[in-house]
Amino acid sequence: MFVRTAGVLDLPAIRDLLVETWHATYDAIYGADRVAAINDDWHALASLKARLDRLDAEFIVADDGSEIAGMAFASASDEGKTVVLHQLYVRQGRQGRGIGGMLLDEIIDSFPDADTVRLEVEAANARAIGFYTAEGFVEAGSTQNCGRQDSGIPALIFERKLV
Repeated sequence: MFVRTAGVLDLPAIRDLLVETWHATYDAIYGADRVAAINDDWHALASLKARLDRLDAEFIVADDGSEIAGMAFASASDEGKTVVLHQLYVRQGRQGRGIGGMLLDEIIDSFPDADTVRLEVEAANARAIGFYTAEGFVEAGSTQNCGRQDSGIPALIFERKLV
């Protein structure tokens, strides 16, 4: 397994991974119809492609040569001092094998001036909370609009200091 920068040709596989993991994780929380609508909006190929072109961001995949097993997307804020981890997902069948940690480490290494990593996580997503807590993150607040300003999706905010 190796981690590399995502490219345009990866986008269909990344979308498939996101659709799979979102349904597996969030159908029981939000319902399959709402998850499908979020996937169609947030994980549309055009939405994913727009992330590739951001200069203040890093979009990476975990690839074993035959399958993309995970992906992560993060951007810089606060003049590069804070990394906002927007997405980190690993295929259901590949979780628990260190792929998430590899992706997180690469994201952190991609922002050498950062002193904090921040992310939002659904409060009912115990597996993700367990992962981030094991990686040194602590709860730092909450939001009523996870992912974007008008989402209406509540989430916990976690942070990890890097210095």
